[in-house]
Amino acid sequence: MRVLIVEDEPDLASALQRLLEDAGFSADVAGDGETGLALALEDTYDLLVLDLMLPRLPGEKVVAELRRRGRDLPVLVLTARDLVPDRVRLLDSGADDYVIKPFEPEELVSRCRALVRRASGQASPRLELGDVTIDLARREVRRGGEPVAVTPREFRVLEYLALNRGRVVSREELLSRLYGENEETWSNVLEVYVAALRRKLGPAIIATRRGHGYIVE
Repeated sequence: MRVLIVEDEPDLASALQRLLEDAGFSADVAGDGETGLALALEDTYDLLVLDLMLPRLPGEKVVAELRRRGRDLPVLVLTARDLVPDRVRLLDSGADDYVIKPFEPEELVSRCRALVRRASGQASPRLELGDVTIDLARREVRRGGEPVAVTPREFRVLEYLALNRGRVVSREELLSRLYGENEETWSNVLEVYVAALRRKLGPAIIATRRGHGYIVE
């Protein structure tokens, strides 16, 4: 899953990026509201983590413009405003959730994961695919009740396809969710990850639609 962090305080932005990457996200950072809005409109992110007090364009206007343009990207707002009218206004403007600064890192990560699951129509953190169980919160995979060791990148591939099960996901879309804008990759990286997952979880876990992409039925 790929998240965009829009935060103008460099130390906090870096800390958030490290936190979310350690939790299994691919994370990019923008330092102002206009840049953040432009990136969010590119449709390559699964979640927006947004500060309110931003240069060039405040966070509330970023949310409002996303919704005006019909974008349903989940938005988690970081705010120091803890009064009820402020929180109500945030949610009414189109934000999906918020955390009050200062916040606990574990709570932030948990809220991020919950928003991504909800956007995919999946309330539970556990996904069942035949005899394969994926625990999105613990980042664990089991087959027939037995733990299966998968790499972080393999888990990201499986997670994204499973949350979009029944839909063919193009190679380009999957790559955009795996890698940040400054990360490099190689041409057959997806084939390597998919082959490894099939070897560990069974050949039927991911189907290839030649010329179109991959699908978890």
